[in-house]
Order: sequence, then structure tokens, then C-alpha cells
Amino acid sequence: MSLHSAQRLHALRMIVTGGGTGGHTYCALTAVTALQARLAEAGAAPELLWVGVAHGLEAAVSQRHHIPFKAITTGKLRRSLNPRDVLRNLVDAFRIPLGVAQAAFTVARTRPAVVLSTGGYVSVPIGLAARLFGVPYLLHEQTLILGLANRILARFATRILLSHEASLDHLPARARSRAVVTGNPIRPAVLHGNPERGLAAFELDPAVPLVLVTGGASGAQQVNRMLAAALPDLLSHCQIVHQCGSLSHAEMQDTARALPPHLAHRYHIVDFIHDEMPDLLAAATIVVARSGAGTVAELTALGKACILIPYPHAAGDEQRITARHLAEQHAAIMLDGAQATPAHLHNAISSLLAEPHRRTALAAAAKAHGRPTAATQVVTEVLAVAAHASR
Repeated sequence: MSLHSAQRLHALRMIVTGGGTGGHTYCALTAVTALQARLAEAGAAPELLWVGVAHGLEAAVSQRHHIPFKAITTGKLRRSLNPRDVLRNLVDAFRIPLGVAQAAFTVARTRPAVVLSTGGYVSVPIGLAARLFGVPYLLHEQTLILGLANRILARFATRILLSHEASLDHLPARARSRAVVTGNPIRPAVLHGNPERGLAAFELDPAVPLVLVTGGASGAQQVNRMLAAALPDLLSHCQIVHQCGSLSHAEMQDTARALPPHLAHRYHIVDFIHDEMPDLLAAATIVVARSGAGTVAELTALGKACILIPYPHAAGDEQRITARHLAEQHAAIMLDGAQATPAHLHNAISSLLAEPHRRTALAAAAKAHGRPTAATQVVTEVLAVAAHASR
């Protein structure tokens, strides 16, 4: 590395923005962590500022990871015609100019070399401010179809980072030359799970197939109730670790207590799985999950045989679109609509357990869609854009 390059790395100042949901927030965090690790190899460290809303998930996450945070005011455009949402849109319309002014002041004062956005309505003011001051701007899209904020910002982004090859078709033709398919950054720990450690954490039997069921960090009542009705017969063929979320924990504990004594030891119910998740993913024969962007990125990077039950009210119907895309490529089983029943869940799990060749094919197809080096590629793009701007 040249002296000039090293000096440029030491001087790298970046604003990161994105939040509102775990998908946007943890994508940003993973990219930032990868950037810090890359620069540390050169004896450097970036100067970071995370811009978001005061009460958003991003505020808590940035504080937990010691990343300086700046709160701005912004509004959200809701596409619903529900009278309540229309009223909230009118209220938020008055907040947006204030947010843009705050963002402009933040960019002018910080003078970043580059801005990285991972989406969410909070990213719009900073994106507009970056455009105003001529700061290189990269946006990352986690889902297959661009979210509303990213559709607005893609018009002038310096670089558009996509998680899916198919997303190129959803970009305006003139924006495609600025697009790069990097994949969706995932936590490094997910790629290094230890199956033996995962089994030991829950005192699981290594001779019995493990089905991991999760509705996400907050759980999913639909998934929980589908599983509850299918449990007794399933446990004759497998053992299950179930992350049910705090809201359904008591209900699922009642379900566990009602299981036949000779099967009860095969069902392990927890409200939230913490550091054991990478190890459990490594140990799982089958994973049953929602089809959020982060979850799908992890499952495909690992090449897991999975059954996806999309959240029916996701913004832009993104979970259905993602699950359907994988199902059409024979990379996942999708249960949605009339198929999202206990009977169909039972049949899907039982058939995969009984047909190892089909399970292997499903896992291989999933892995073909995975991009385990996504975080590294995002960092490479950030550094390339920053270096080009400093010439």
C-alpha cells in the first residue's frame, strides 16, 4: 500500500444511515464492522457517524457498538389509503423539510468522504443532503425489489449495491450502469457456527434430526400456531428448537407442557436465541423461518434446506416476493396463503426428513443464491468510491 493510500485510509470519514427495521439496521452495522476490520489491517480506523431517528432501532444499535450517532427528524410516506395513514402522511409531510435541513447541516459540518445508506425512510434526508453537497453516495438494497426510499435515491446514487441479480431488472435503465450485485451483508459469526456446540447448548441428541423454527427476533404468532398444531406427530421424527418471541412464550410453554411425556424432551422453546444462533443454524437439518432479507441472506449463504413462511403484511410484499423467487428456483419451500396451515407445515417437514436427496438438492440450490462475502464486497465498493472522489 502506498503512503498516499495509507493516509487516505486514516482520513476516511463516513456517514452511515439506515434504520427503522432490523433489516436496514443490521445490514448497516455489518458493513460498518467489516469496514473497521478492513482498515484495522492497515493500522487505520474510519471516522464514523450514524444518522437516524432518535427512537429507532439504529440509535440503540449504534450506542451498543460505540458508533457516534446523530438523530434527525424525518417523516415516512405510507402507501396505505387507510384514513389514519393518510392523516399521518400529512403530519409527516411537515417533518420532512426539517429533516432535510438537519441532514444538510450534518453533512456540511461532518464533511464525509462518502455516505453509505442501507434504506428506510430515515435515509432520504441524508441522501438528498449528500446530493446537495456533491458527496459520493452509495445505497444498499437488501430486498429483491427496491424499497420506496431507495427508488427515490437510486436516481442520483454514485453506486447502487444490490443483494440479488434479479434486482437489476427493477432499476431504471440509466441506473443499471451504476449498480453492483454485492449480496446482503451477514454477520461473520453466522458463517462459523459449530454444530456440536449448538447441540450441546440445548442438550440435543446428535442422532435425531434438528428442525430450527424461528419467526424472527420478535417471533411470529402465525408460525407459532402452525407449529403448535403440528408438534405431536413431528416430534416422533425430529427434535425442534423454537424461537417463539416474548409475546407468545407463555402460550407456547403451555403447548410444551401438554406434549406426551415421551416426546416432550424433544421440544425446546425459548423466547429469543442469543449467541447460540450460528451454532444452531450449523446443526439444523431444516430451518423454518420468515423470509425477511437478513434471514434469507443467512440461510442461502449457509446453504440450508428451508421452509419459508412469508410475513403477509411486509412492506411492498417483499417477503412473499423473496420467498416466491427462491421457491421457483427450487431453493426453498414456500408456505403462503392457503398453504400456510399446520397440515402443510407438517407435510413439508416430514417429506424433507424422509427424502434426504431432495433435502440435499434444496440446500444446494439455496447455496447457489448465497453471497457469504457480501460484507467484504460492500466495503470494497465504499473504499473504491471514496478513493475515486479523493483524486
